[in-house]
Amino acid sequence: MQAKSQRGFRKYVGPLAAALGFLSAFIFFQFAYPYHLIKREQANLFVYDGDYIAETYRGMGSLVRFVTDFLEQFFHLPVAGPLIVALLITGIGIVMYRILRHFLGLWPSLGIAALVFVWAFLRETGNIYTTRYTVVVLGYLSLILAALQFKKLWLKAVAAVLFLAFGVWALGSPYHKYYGMLWNTPTPGYERMIGLDAEIARENWDKVLELSKKDLYTVEASFCYNLAHAMKGDLGSTMMNHSQGKPYDLLPPVSIDRTAFSDCLAAEAWYQLGNITVAEQGAIVALQSSPDHTGARYIKRLAEVNLISGEDAAAQKYLNLLSHTLFYRKWARSRMPGRQDGSVRAALAAARAKLPVTDFVHQSENPRNVLLGLLEANPSNTVARNYLLCYDMLRYDLDSFMKDYAAYPAKGRLYNEAIVIWLSQNERMNEQELTRHGIDRATIDRLGRFYQNPNAFRDSYWFYYLKALQAQAQ
Repeated sequence: MQAKSQRGFRKYVGPLAAALGFLSAFIFFQFAYPYHLIKREQANLFVYDGDYIAETYRGMGSLVRFVTDFLEQFFHLPVAGPLIVALLITGIGIVMYRILRHFLGLWPSLGIAALVFVWAFLRETGNIYTTRYTVVVLGYLSLILAALQFKKLWLKAVAAVLFLAFGVWALGSPYHKYYGMLWNTPTPGYERMIGLDAEIARENWDKVLELSKKDLYTVEASFCYNLAHAMKGDLGSTMMNHSQGKPYDLLPPVSIDRTAFSDCLAAEAWYQLGNITVAEQGAIVALQSSPDHTGARYIKRLAEVNLISGEDAAAQKYLNLLSHTLFYRKWARSRMPGRQDGSVRAALAAARAKLPVTDFVHQSENPRNVLLGLLEANPSNTVARNYLLCYDMLRYDLDSFMKDYAAYPAKGRLYNEAIVIWLSQNERMNEQELTRHGIDRATIDRLGRFYQNPNAFRDSYWFYYLKALQAQAQ
C-alpha cells in the first residue's frame, strides 16, 4: 500500500512542480513586476501586413523574431502578458525535465529542471531581448526533446543534426550579446522607474503620483513627480514634498549626452508644454535605441507631433503603419487626415494653441527662454507657467522669479514663500507690500514657526533656500 502511495506521489510530483512554478511566475509578473512587460510592448511593433512581414522577418532567426514580436504585442494587457511569460518559462522547465528523464532518475531530473526554471525566470527580469532569448532556449530544448523520441541511436543522431540545423535557421544563434547577461535579478527600484515612465505615456497622472509616494531620490523620479503635479496644476504647492535635483533637471533637454530613457522622459514634458520639435527628437532617439528600432509608443508620438504641426503627409506614414496593428488601429484610423471627428480636431486645435509663434533654438543651457517663448504664444499655458516659476526658484534667481511672476502669476504656497524671501532681501517686508502680493497672515505665522524649527518645514521653499545659503557659506 505504501509503495503504491509512493508511486502515486512520484507520478504527480512533476505536474505539481510545474503548476507551482507557473503560478509563481504569473503572480510575480502580474503583481510585482507588471511594468517590466509593458515597457517591452512599448518598444515592440507587430504589423499585420504581408509585405511588411515578408520584409522584416527573413534570414537566420526570422521565426523566433516573428514569434516574439507577435507575443510581445500582448504584454501591455494585465493578464495576457504575465500569462505568456509564465507559460514560456514553465515550458522551459517542463521540456528540460523531460529531456533529463531520458538519462536520470526522478529527483535529479526535477532538481536540475527546477534550477533551469529559476535561471529562465531570473533572466526574464532583465530588460533587453530577454523574451526572445526565452523563446530561443525553449525552441532548442524542444528540438532536442523531439530528437530523443526516436528509439534507435542512429536515428536520434540524424534527427538531432537535422533539427538543430533547422533551429539555427529558425531560432538563430543559441546565444547572442544582444540577449543581455546570462543572469539577472529583479530590481524593484528600476521597476518603479519604468512604471512612472509607462504611466506618463498613458497620461495617468494620479498613478504617477501614487508611484512617486516613496521617494527614489533619482533625477528621473523627481522629473516624473514634477511633471504629474504640473499637469494637475499644483506644482507650486507640492514641488518641495519630493527631492529635487539641479535646476536643469526640472526640465532637461533631449541630448546625446543623456540616456535614451532620460531623453524619452524629457520629451514627454516638452510635448505637454507644446514644444513638439523637442518631443519629436525624443521620440526619434527612443525609436533608434529600441531593440529593433521600432516601438508603437514612439511611432504614435511621431504621428501626433506631425499632426499638430500640420505635416499630414508625414503623419500619414506613421498612421498607416499603426492602422495595421491589433491594438492601435482604431486610434490611428480615427486620426487619419480627412477622417477626424470633432473630438480629435478639438484636441489637435488645443495642442496647436501651445505652439510658439516664432521658431527658436532649444537651448539646453537656458530652458527659461524656451518657456518664455511658449508663454508669449499662449499666456494661458499653465504648465509652462508653473515650470517657469519653479525653474527660477530652483536656480535661487528670485529677481527673475518676481519678474516672471508679475507677468504670469500663479497660485501656490511655494510661490508665496519665494515672494516673502524676496521682500525680506529687499527690505520690503511691510503690510502694504504683503497685501499687494497676496501674502496672508497664515504664511507669516508659518514663517515665524520656521525660524524656530527649520527642520519641521522641509516641504517649504524656505528650507530649500536656507540649505543653499548654508552650503554657500561653508
